[in-house]
Amino acid sequence: MTQGLDRITQQPEMMGGKACIRGMRVTVGMVVSQVGTGRSIEEILADYPYLEREDIMQALRYAAWRAEEREVMLANA
Repeated sequence: MTQGLDRITQQPEMMGGKACIRGMRVTVGMVVSQVGTGRSIEEILADYPYLEREDIMQALRYAAWRAEEREVMLANA
């Protein structure tokens, strides 16, 4: 994972190994989806008081990083 994403965790036993916020059952996908539907950071924080602004910002940075990843096909050895 890229540096600066210390609030993003992935554990096989939690949420099927999806990227989560600080080991909670809140996935990056859920946070990004909330932003994508037009909800403001303030609205999300009001609905999820255990989240912090930096959690949301890191979720967005993580999603952007994953969107930029490229798969490289390796030649068979």
